[in-house]
Amino acid sequence: MMNRKIKKTFTYLILICISVIMVGPFLWLLLSSLLPNTNVYDFPYNVKLQSFSISNFTGVFEFVDFGSYIWNTVLISGASVFLNALIASMTAYPLAKLNFKGKDILFTIIISAMIIPSTAAMVVNYLTITKLGLSDSYLGVILPTSVTIFNIFNMRQAFLNIPDSIRESGRMDGASELRIFFSLIIPMVKPSLAVVVLFQFMASWNDFLWPMIVLNSTNKYPLSAALTMLNGQFAYNFGWVAAGTVLSILPTLFIFVLTQDMFVDGVSGANKG
Repeated sequence: MMNRKIKKTFTYLILICISVIMVGPFLWLLLSSLLPNTNVYDFPYNVKLQSFSISNFTGVFEFVDFGSYIWNTVLISGASVFLNALIASMTAYPLAKLNFKGKDILFTIIISAMIIPSTAAMVVNYLTITKLGLSDSYLGVILPTSVTIFNIFNMRQAFLNIPDSIRESGRMDGASELRIFFSLIIPMVKPSLAVVVLFQFMASWNDFLWPMIVLNSTNKYPLSAALTMLNGQFAYNFGWVAAGTVLSILPTLFIFVLTQDMFVDGVSGANKG
């Protein structure tokens, strides 16, 4: 009994240390944003209660059109998440539940595409977007991120765990395959959908390179790309940069809090209705 308590205590200590290491950079960033006129490299800071201020946050909103950048990011991320969840689900469902010739070969080809380097894919995507005349448009940013092979694989694994009797009961009631998919199957894979939503939202919200390549107008930039401009303009005011970065992290934390229960179930492989 005593050995079990010692092991449990030791495990918790290790987890606490790992948590501190992981959260440490964010805490440093948060302190930098709340302590104006502080040398960020002079750590640990001489923190006093009267030293805290939100002037860095108000300064960012006053100097740049932060709300416009947030709206751009919400538009791009929201469309990317919606299309990814829809296309990944509708692609994975027939690969998991329908029988047709060449299904295994098609799935192998899709999975094999994961070995293509992201930089090579970016070149192809840019040439395609240019040919379609979608440069400097939100659609040009969204379309290449509207489907992800990992999400297709994840949803296929979720659909494989659903008993075929669910589909058969829907057919007995006269439901079409599309009705079965949306009314019976999708509600049973909500945890896996939560994983897709969270991962894709994080990837799209934090992506800055692809939007900067496609968009020529800086007023169309998402928040992550706008922060790179902020860094260049405020090279001697890291507090403003830190404040902008903290503000950009908050939506991701909010989405994770909303989906954390389903996210844990989805990652662990559970598929509850």
